[in-house]
Amino acid sequence: MNAIAAELGLEARIHLELPAARGGDQAAYGRIVQMSQNATTAIALAITRDVQASQDIAQEAYLKAWQQLGRLQNTTSFLPWLRQITRNLARDYLRARRERIVAGEAADIAIAQAADPDACPMQQIIDDETGRVAADLISDLPDESREVLLLYYREGGNSKQVAALLGLSDAAVRKRLSRARRSLREDLIARFRDFAESSAPGTAFTLLVTAGLAAFAKPAAAGTLAGVAAGGALGTGVAGKAAMSGAGALSAAGASLVFGGLTVWLCRKMIARYADTEAERRAILTLYDRWFVWGSLVGLAIAFAIGFASGWARLPPMWAAIGTAAMLMVYNYPVLFELPRVMNPLLARDAARDPVGAARRALGYRLMFGPSGFIISNVLVIGMLLIIWLQTA
Repeated sequence: MNAIAAELGLEARIHLELPAARGGDQAAYGRIVQMSQNATTAIALAITRDVQASQDIAQEAYLKAWQQLGRLQNTTSFLPWLRQITRNLARDYLRARRERIVAGEAADIAIAQAADPDACPMQQIIDDETGRVAADLISDLPDESREVLLLYYREGGNSKQVAALLGLSDAAVRKRLSRARRSLREDLIARFRDFAESSAPGTAFTLLVTAGLAAFAKPAAAGTLAGVAAGGALGTGVAGKAAMSGAGALSAAGASLVFGGLTVWLCRKMIARYADTEAERRAILTLYDRWFVWGSLVGLAIAFAIGFASGWARLPPMWAAIGTAAMLMVYNYPVLFELPRVMNPLLARDAARDPVGAARRALGYRLMFGPSGFIISNVLVIGMLLIIWLQTA
């Protein structure tokens, strides 16, 4: 296979390794990491302007991609998919950092560092200066050119390789390179090249990622018992957190399905008792099955989709809130309008026949479908969405 791979282009070599990687071959995935790590770290660095953060983000992107690799239907979409995961994580990092600064955490960290007797002032100065230089050099470039120029120097000036890694045409890469060079002074070009080459990930990066793969038996094992055991072993590590979150979200989803199914079945039996004739019973159950059995299943599916999409696909909170509101409107419509239209005359008839017994029987109905039941069911649905989102975020 090595002889064949040597004659193929970068994308073809990655696609050659993907079937084995999807089957759980960690060595094959490690070779994919080695071939693409310059691109993922360059993408993260272009967004964060922080070398260490970019490597941490890229490692997390590879572990997240490994966890979900079994779900990838089209292997040709692997690189675009990996790039998008990296960009999402990098943007999340920037948002979290801004929130920490607003909350005053930056000042707390500075005070702690100043009070640390083991800290090395000279090394701190060097690290700070390196970070400032990196941020300044990257900031001087047009947004669309940052990834291209960083990767161009890391890939030894091979524009075709850059084009393959970033999903661009060779002509587009050359155009962005030209624009980037025009935006930098001549003396900064050499500095940027040195910075791009020196900050590129090495063999240690690949080893760190492949070591983290041990958290999962194979890519499709996300959320399984193996993933849970691995998450417990790794504690707060990236792979451990991913395994625990997948298992927790699926557990929450499973528990809600069992509870929801039992509730729907009990309510169905309860309202059927109000029918006097077979025609009334059929009318009640037809309405209930249409709106509550199938409606509940669709509503739960939408709820889980919203929760998982908000967490794993990193949807903005606004879209999650809009989706949740739309789902609750569909879910609550039969409770507020359809069921009362059919059941209120039957409840009144039952109360006229046996006021004492009817009050007792209506207690369960009011608990499920009255104002208290309405509030409880909505709180439970929103709470379940929140649990799924927190577990997958």
